[in-house]
Amino acid sequence: MNTDIRAIEVRGLSKAFGGNPVLRGVDFSVSKGEVVVVMGPSGSGKTTLLRSLNFLEMPDAGTVTVCGIDVECAGSSKPSREHQKKIRAIRQRTAMVFQSFNLFPHRTALENVMEGPVSVKGVPRAQAAERAMSLLTQVGLAAKANEYPARLSGGQKQRVAIARALAMDPEVIFFDEPTSALDPALREDVLNVMRDVAKLGMTMLIVTHEVRFARDVADRVVFMDGGVVAEDTTPQAFFGEGSSPRVRQFLHLIET
Repeated sequence: MNTDIRAIEVRGLSKAFGGNPVLRGVDFSVSKGEVVVVMGPSGSGKTTLLRSLNFLEMPDAGTVTVCGIDVECAGSSKPSREHQKKIRAIRQRTAMVFQSFNLFPHRTALENVMEGPVSVKGVPRAQAAERAMSLLTQVGLAAKANEYPARLSGGQKQRVAIARALAMDPEVIFFDEPTSALDPALREDVLNVMRDVAKLGMTMLIVTHEVRFARDVADRVVFMDGGVVAEDTTPQAFFGEGSSPRVRQFLHLIET
């Protein structure tokens, strides 16, 4: 990781839904090549934070800088033309893996992985197919390339989704609770693929409750509570005996 180069920087990020504040002036940053795990209780703002960084949710206030692109957030549901250009640029440099997979049901695994490079980046289909096949092999699904999502297990769908994210050659990948919809027996396959992605030096921001993964892979753990960053520390400190009472209470709940 290069701690001198910021892949993500957030200052004063706020977001409310129906007058209910969900993010309350969030400040944090992620360095290039860093793996940061975001944890926290339900309703603490974790997913809203992630969705605000690629503008699936429009923040009400604050500044978001992703891959060197600055966006001043003013709460408008219809961003200006300049902001729209910047948001498109951020989305071209990032990828997101969702809890619910979000695969196209009418496309095979191979076609799902090919879709972004072909339709967004204009990559020739033959070249995109070769790259997609390589990525499916990387995530252990070469034999499922021609299967449709309905014939894949949840864990296989999520590995296709990760291959699809990698196909865009992103600088940053956001993961929104990528294993929470999976049976325990399927989670480890997905987590192992994520471990392999981390070894490639990919910048990763991951909302998850997977404690062992966070201990093993994360460079930092960010703990959100009540819409703010309550802790931002190393896994050793976060999971150690010196952690705060609030963190210990949270860990006790998710580990029992």
